[in-house]
Amino acid sequence: MNPLRMPFWGVEWAWLFYLLATLALAVLALGLWEKIALWAQGRRAAPVASHSHPLGAVLADVFLGRRIWQGGRTAGLMHLMLLWGFLGLFVGTCAVAVDHYLISFLQGRVYLWFSAGLEACGLLLVLGLMLALARRWLLPVPRLERRPDDTLLPLWLLAVACGGFMVEAARLAATRPPWEAWSFVGYGLSGLFPSAVAAREAFPWLWWSHALISLGFIAWLPWSKLAHAIAAPASLYLQGQPLAVLAVAAEEGDLAALGLRHLLHLDACTRCGRCVEVCPAAQAGEPFSPRDLLRRARRQARLKYSPLYRLPWLRGRRQALLERDRAADWEAAWYCTTCRACLEVCPVQAAPIEMIRKLRAGLVEQGSAVPPQLMDTMEKLFRYGNPWVAKKGAKAGWAQGREIPDLNKKGAEADWLYFVGCTTAIDTRAQGIARALSDVFIHCGVSFGTLGKKEPCCGDIARRLGEQGLMEEQIEATQALLNKQGLTRIICTSPHCFDTIKKVHPLFSEEGLPLQVLHYSQMLHRLWQQGRLIFDHPLPIKVTYHDPCFLARHNRLVDEPRDLLRAMPGLELVEMADHGLNSLCCGGGGGRMWHEIPGQANLAVRRLEQAASTGAELVVTACPLCLIMLEDARKTGGFEDKFAIIDLSELAARALGLAATDREAAVNP
Repeated sequence: MNPLRMPFWGVEWAWLFYLLATLALAVLALGLWEKIALWAQGRRAAPVASHSHPLGAVLADVFLGRRIWQGGRTAGLMHLMLLWGFLGLFVGTCAVAVDHYLISFLQGRVYLWFSAGLEACGLLLVLGLMLALARRWLLPVPRLERRPDDTLLPLWLLAVACGGFMVEAARLAATRPPWEAWSFVGYGLSGLFPSAVAAREAFPWLWWSHALISLGFIAWLPWSKLAHAIAAPASLYLQGQPLAVLAVAAEEGDLAALGLRHLLHLDACTRCGRCVEVCPAAQAGEPFSPRDLLRRARRQARLKYSPLYRLPWLRGRRQALLERDRAADWEAAWYCTTCRACLEVCPVQAAPIEMIRKLRAGLVEQGSAVPPQLMDTMEKLFRYGNPWVAKKGAKAGWAQGREIPDLNKKGAEADWLYFVGCTTAIDTRAQGIARALSDVFIHCGVSFGTLGKKEPCCGDIARRLGEQGLMEEQIEATQALLNKQGLTRIICTSPHCFDTIKKVHPLFSEEGLPLQVLHYSQMLHRLWQQGRLIFDHPLPIKVTYHDPCFLARHNRLVDEPRDLLRAMPGLELVEMADHGLNSLCCGGGGGRMWHEIPGQANLAVRRLEQAASTGAELVVTACPLCLIMLEDARKTGGFEDKFAIIDLSELAARALGLAATDREAAVNP
């Protein structure tokens, strides 16, 4: 007897199945059409460039769940079982259709191995679903939500898989073919039927139940979280796309109009909660959640652009929901620190940083829901070229008593432009960074100069606050000055200036000179490797290093500062619980340095609590904003007697004997 598949064995009314299957596929097609229509809208709004993420990395992320494993072995194992189990059953179903309607090939040993393969995939899926339910209900993972659809989806899919096993078990119990052991799960369950007659009688009921549940699941697929199976690979493939300077339709003040990449992000998000788990604002109890922002953005995009919501009976509800979501967005818009922690952990790269800037841009454009302190900051940026003081030309005060070439002056030349930055040049505490760094450069024989009092703002602050027009003006002014002076090699104090000049300025430079942009920690590291920076003054002290977000996560500069610290004689480096790419934000990014909003927590205090647990006597950072935020938290959070805050440049100067060098001075700068 030749092993083969017997379609519709023991089932009548096959025409009814075809009718129901047609209806299910029609609903599936409707859902896919809606999504494709939305994505097409995003493609028209923001065309996709040719640049994309390497295909090999995308395949590893999609089929091996590489980024999911980084968040925990249990999550990675669960996803792998669900993915390969579901994918195997899907391919098997397609093979059955080909065998039945096109070419009959499922017979003999091919059929036997095919049956065993489907059993293995089904079993893998069932185990994955049971693990998923356990993680959400029996041994709950705190970051996971427990919404109705979070339970309905795995239960429904579990019913599909278990129903398939029971149908197979009934058929085997009724027919007892010689090859029944190849369908090992169904064979094991066939003993549940007391006799072949009972199995034959139960089979039609089991078959139709399984068919109805399966067809219903197929119809629901594009409307459920499983739609991420389509959107996630595309989202990962486009993660290499250069981000636009600002998302489209900023004047609307909502998250409805987005580009293709962002729309894919919204459908790729499975609300796993990893972003909430690492978001400093959310963890501090502030009314902000990256997951909720993405959910509202997805709903707004559907309400505004989905063809279904153009139907007359849905228009009234559409406007009410849009207004409700916009009000929630306006409240949450200013809490984000743009630290990129959410993007670091998201398995599908669906972080809302660019959406936050788009939302802020709309609010700034409208002049509504913008904190008064930020309005004052932007006014200073516009009038005086800095966010700190109502005075032009205040950026050269830090250099008094130092003979540093002003590259604006005729005949002044240098190999490197030292771009000091607004905060470093003006804030009293941060000025120590510029002084220490210039001393180190002079000590090492670096040929450098500054733009003196004419140094413009790089545009980062306006960019983070969503002031698009002002950002463009500042970037264009900076580019014009650099081109005029022929300055192409730049050292930045602030990671924010470094990030903006390196990544955003080229988007505005059509004929500008190619720039070589370094953060000062990179420059010091280069000098150390060349043997020009030799630390010869012992510092017998225990320190911990705070990674600035825009240095570590935004630009992957983690090792260079640590190499410099380890090169300083006598110094002991200890790490905080969260460090490197997992560093905890100080709370100064995203414009939060310049305003306070209701419910805002002191994120820097949480960071210093981690520092205190290390027993370090000195907290080192490499960003003027971090320095200010941590210094303020040290004074207000009760840490004054525990340790001091210092910048890497200042510590480097001391290790060279260019500043106070005894232990007491190092601890109390």
